[in-house]
Amino acid sequence: MADVKYYDVILKPVVTEKSMNAMSDKKYTFLVHPKATKSQVKEAVEKMFEGVKVDTVNTMNRAGKTKRRGTTSGKTSKIKKAIVKLTEASKDIELFQGM
Repeated sequence: MADVKYYDVILKPVVTEKSMNAMSDKKYTFLVHPKATKSQVKEAVEKMFEGVKVDTVNTMNRAGKTKRRGTTSGKTSKIKKAIVKLTEASKDIELFQGM
């Protein structure tokens, strides 16, 4: 990925019931840039959140859905999600605290 800084990699956190339950296992879910690699996601999380050490990163791509409005059809944008697991000695990400 050319010229994408670490603050461009993570777009926003995913706040769903399933992702909130995974936080007890120190797993956090983010929407990331579609061309970001696992190593770039790891670097971005460690730089953005102080005292956080990433253990593993799992990514998944979702293709855009086909939508129709009358006779016109199109596709929604594709999405890439990353599930970041922190080490046991790592601090929690404070962005999710209190939710």
